Amino acid sequence: MTRGVGRWRLDKKEKETIHLKKMNVESFNLDHTKVVAPYVRLAGEKTGANGDTIKKYDIRFKQPNKEHMDMPGLHSLEHMMAEHSRNHSDQIIDIGPMGCQTGFYLSVINHDDYEDILRILENTLTDVIAADEVPACNEVQCGWAASHSLEGAKELAREMLAKKDEWRQVFAEETV
Repeated sequence: MTRGVGRWRLDKKEKETIHLKKMNVESFNLDHTKVVAPYVRLAGEKTGANGDTIKKYDIRFKQPNKEHMDMPGLHSLEHMMAEHSRNHSDQIIDIGPMGCQTGFYLSVINHDDYEDILRILENTLTDVIAADEVPACNEVQCGWAASHSLEGAKELAREMLAKKDEWRQVFAEETV
């Protein structure tokens, strides 16, 4: 199957040579065939001129190239996580969905505690499950307000929370 200018599936030799070229985007250098979702991993870190540190986490809900989140549920989960996560930390810069629909990126400033990131995520997903509405789910505050699913977001949150003991393990061969 052709996607964009490249093929979607690669043979073994192509897979071996593809990682020889270093890409600018960190996630493009990640072998998506070796990860096991769900997981939460540090995907990048930058230090600003004034010493502030920004960390970006890959919060993977679905197994890459095997499954994905449906857009209405993903869209609502994005709204809910963006709003509710800030009740648990004032160091959150942003939570945004991955275009591949398999997870989210979480960016934080001056926050060095991975275990706390997991706690923030757990508390945020618990808030999603308890919510009665999707924040900013209207045409004034959202660019595609017709594409939301509260129940879809809750189901994604339940699935992720059910596997929270797996969040620390990124690759299949890792032992925690």
